[in-house]
Amino acid sequence: MSVSPGAAHAWRVLIADDESLIRLDLREMLSEMGYDVIGEAGDGRAALELSRKLQPDIVIMDIKMPELDGISVAEELTREKIAPVVLLTAYSDQPLVERAREAGVVGYVVKPFRPAELLPVIELSVARFDEFRALEREVGDLREALETRKVVERAKGILMETLGLREADAFHRIRKTSMDTRKSMREVAEAVLLAHEMEQSAAGSAGK
Repeated sequence: MSVSPGAAHAWRVLIADDESLIRLDLREMLSEMGYDVIGEAGDGRAALELSRKLQPDIVIMDIKMPELDGISVAEELTREKIAPVVLLTAYSDQPLVERAREAGVVGYVVKPFRPAELLPVIELSVARFDEFRALEREVGDLREALETRKVVERAKGILMETLGLREADAFHRIRKTSMDTRKSMREVAEAVLLAHEMEQSAAGSAGK
């Protein structure tokens, strides 16, 4: 994985949208932000083939595209461990978002978007993809890794809220505890959730 923009090497980005003007806007926007746009595609199948060939650090693509939609491409890129995907969407469609989440996508940007909205989503998606690969290495199975990530995400949220940790630090704490106790990250995350539920329950009883 390359380092972030502003460091010695910029992240390598592939963009995919069936509208050439959107691709042009994205290319200019990303270049100004310090990213290296290494390729463009106008349909899902081309995006998948280019991703396999160019091995980008991140893929930014429209959710609705000819040939293959963005979610199908994201599912394949996750399965092949090629790159994280940020999906561009013109609307918020909950069933579509849920399908994307099942495919391993964590980043969404609603059109029209500004650079200030795109940057944090890209960085989050890359960080989450790295975490996901660590989870998959641990459990050795894609479907199990996706299920484990859901539990770990909830546990991270609790640690961030209760301990004031940044997201990366919350994940590091879960991972370190997993290594120290020789338990899986899922077991550690479930323990965090259980402890939080017990505290909430105790607080609720005390307040009555």
